[in-house]
Amino acid sequence: MVEKEKEKWLEVITAGLPIGYSEGDYQGRRYGITKSAFFNGKSFKVYAEELGGKEFISLNLYLTNEGAVLKPCEMPEQKVKSFLNEMRQR
Repeated sequence: MVEKEKEKWLEVITAGLPIGYSEGDYQGRRYGITKSAFFNGKSFKVYAEELGGKEFISLNLYLTNEGAVLKPCEMPEQKVKSFLNEMRQR
């Protein structure tokens, strides 16, 4: 999906999360989050895993001339956006 407007989830991926490992809370659960950047910040991979649980979030983001292209990995896009919009970094 191509997004023309910047949304909170996009800001979280591009500027909010640090490169490397961090932690956050979502729906009362703690997550370990890993973010990688590629191609001079034009591509990102984010993987978040519930610590002590089974839930996870996985996505790729591509910043193109047409806008941001979010590619969730084997999960609904809304699940990814909800996590990014509601997750609180520690």
